[in-house]
Amino acid sequence: MAESHGGAKSPAAGAHTGSEGGHGGGFPPFESGTYASQLVSLAIFFVALYVIVSKLALPRVGGAIEARQNKIEGDLAEAQKLKDQSEAALKAYESELASARSRAQAIGNESRDKANAQADAERKALEEQLAAKLAEAEKTIASTRATAMSNVRGIAADAAGTIVQQLTGVVPDAALVNAAVDASLKG
Repeated sequence: MAESHGGAKSPAAGAHTGSEGGHGGGFPPFESGTYASQLVSLAIFFVALYVIVSKLALPRVGGAIEARQNKIEGDLAEAQKLKDQSEAALKAYESELASARSRAQAIGNESRDKANAQADAERKALEEQLAAKLAEAEKTIASTRATAMSNVRGIAADAAGTIVQQLTGVVPDAALVNAAVDASLKG
């Protein structure tokens, strides 16, 4: 074991050194001798990438963007059209509603006027019937009063004659009793 720690190195241990591996210098992209070829390769790569992107990828992406923009514009136009239609329908609905309200109010007013006219006609007919009944009742009352008053005169004359006879014992003259009752009734 002491020998392995000694000064002799094995070939496997020396493989990690730069001189034995066959590589010269440092990292190849940083070597100044390869800059020109690297710049040409880079320019060719970017030109090829630009051609591929501009001829293949960008038209597809542009077409997709344009199709999406057209779809959005179409959807917006359709939405505006539907909005205009709904606003027109709302205005038509509101005008129909206002018209229906005015018709309903006119019908209500007409019905009320008819009912008032009919009530007035019925009231007038009833008033006329009541006036006729009242006039008839007044005639009956006047007739009854006249009859009663004529009976009162006769009763008063009989009562006066009877009272005078009771008080005086003499039967009074009927013409004289009637004249006294008439004078008393006239006031």
